[in-house]
Amino acid sequence: MRRTKYVLDTNIYIKANRDRQWAQQLVAFYETNLPFTFLHSVVVQELLLGAIDAAKLKQLQTSYFAPFESRGRVITPSYTSWKRSGEMIARLIEGKHVSPKNLSRSFLNDALLAASCRDRGVTLLTTNERDFKRLREVEQFSFVTPWPKG
Repeated sequence: MRRTKYVLDTNIYIKANRDRQWAQQLVAFYETNLPFTFLHSVVVQELLLGAIDAAKLKQLQTSYFAPFESRGRVITPSYTSWKRSGEMIARLIEGKHVSPKNLSRSFLNDALLAASCRDRGVTLLTTNERDFKRLREVEQFSFVTPWPKG
């Protein structure tokens, strides 16, 4: 039986940092899915943007990054993923689904994350259904909302 492989979106980690119950749910997810879960370099970048002091940086490194880095389970977008993410955004603009004036850095990162997950055959776990449903209008990739049963 093939197990689903996952990448967790930035919003999962942020919510776990702010909400004790959510953090417990993340731990429960890891208990059954950690061997099939990967860290994405886009998520690392986004989390580091909020690490404004040494204590937060250390917490991120110890709690979130190190377990994946030490096991070689970090996904970094390939050239193909970068190219595909640009094509996705262009198709959304062409179809008037998004305006070039309203493109946020976060949405561009979401497109890169979606394209990269598709290329690697992993499912994105996110609370951001709105943006990823919009991206899926122009590119098929797998995403689910928390908390799937492995």
